[in-house]
Amino acid sequence: MEYYEDLTVGDTTSFGTYDVTRDEIVSFAEQYDPQPFHTDADAAAASMFGGLVASGWHTAAMTMRLLVDNYLADSGAMGALGVDELRWPTPVEPGDVLSVRTEILDKDVWDDDRGRVASEITTTNDDGAVVLSMVAQVLWRRRG
Repeated sequence: MEYYEDLTVGDTTSFGTYDVTRDEIVSFAEQYDPQPFHTDADAAAASMFGGLVASGWHTAAMTMRLLVDNYLADSGAMGALGVDELRWPTPVEPGDVLSVRTEILDKDVWDDDRGRVASEITTTNDDGAVVLSMVAQVLWRRRG
């Protein structure tokens, strides 16, 4: 278990791979973000993207999956207060393989039981292009 006190500003961690499929892009979009460039290959080909792309919200969800599976599940993280500076600079396409890097930017004591940790989260595809960046504000359990 990693606690608030174990985290140091400047710490970085890289992990995970997530294989993005066409079927998952379409399925997510049909349910949550049914814009044609996410759901229809022909319409997507005629869009500014030139092909089917994942919703930014889907990219955030895939990022969260990588974070939970590889970083947060066995930690003292207690949930997020929110995210700042959320960006999707490069679209995610079918066949992309995503990975995540975190860097602790700032931390402070929240109360006797918790600390707030600001972490920059960067998700990249297998070409190294950034597909998501954000600063997560997460509460972490304090030791004792």
